Amino acid sequence: MRVFVVDDEVYLAEAVGKALARAGMDVSVVGDGSAALEGVDKHKPDVVVLDRDLPGVHGDEVCRIICEDYPATRVIMLTASGTLDDRLEGFSLGADDYLPKPFEVAELIARVQALAKRAAPVRGEVLRIADVRLDTFRKRVTRGGREIALSPKEFAILKLLMSADGGVLSAEELLEEAWDENADPFTNSPRVTISHLRRKLGDPWIIHTKPGAGYFAAAPEVD
Repeated sequence: MRVFVVDDEVYLAEAVGKALARAGMDVSVVGDGSAALEGVDKHKPDVVVLDRDLPGVHGDEVCRIICEDYPATRVIMLTASGTLDDRLEGFSLGADDYLPKPFEVAELIARVQALAKRAAPVRGEVLRIADVRLDTFRKRVTRGGREIALSPKEFAILKLLMSADGGVLSAEELLEEAWDENADPFTNSPRVTISHLRRKLGDPWIIHTKPGAGYFAAAPEVD
């Protein structure tokens, strides 16, 4: 069982990490939100023990990103405030459990073990370019945390472009992959769909045109 402990209170984080390690878990300890997100992306832990009040990237945002991009990872949030409103807000972000400080380490270990048993296998994948996220399993697209409603064809085209890892796909290739075999080969549907996608995703564009070749998805160029 791989567990990430994220807390800027160094002594508490190290004490929790040692206790979890003694319980037979593979534990990593980090002290801020940015390091947490980097670690989760690299190691895909089963459970993240996450302090809510983190410097840099706030714990709420860390929780939202983990729950959105890494659905197999469970999150237990820690906070100095244990009011009902705080707990409800934590659950609304996607947290699986919530434990107010101070807490008994034995209880935390039990909760982590219970969450690990509920860890689900990854289904599908999440594609990311800049602040655009495409969840292939949930058929969900967000930009900057805001959900964007796409038609099935728009979703299919965006998935193809984001999956190409910067590769250029011609209109003919998009037509072949996203439309059925009876589609008119002279239709301008791919171009129209690309236009709709750009409008819905907003500025700056992540879908670019390579003249005479086709389309590709990449992070916006910085002037």
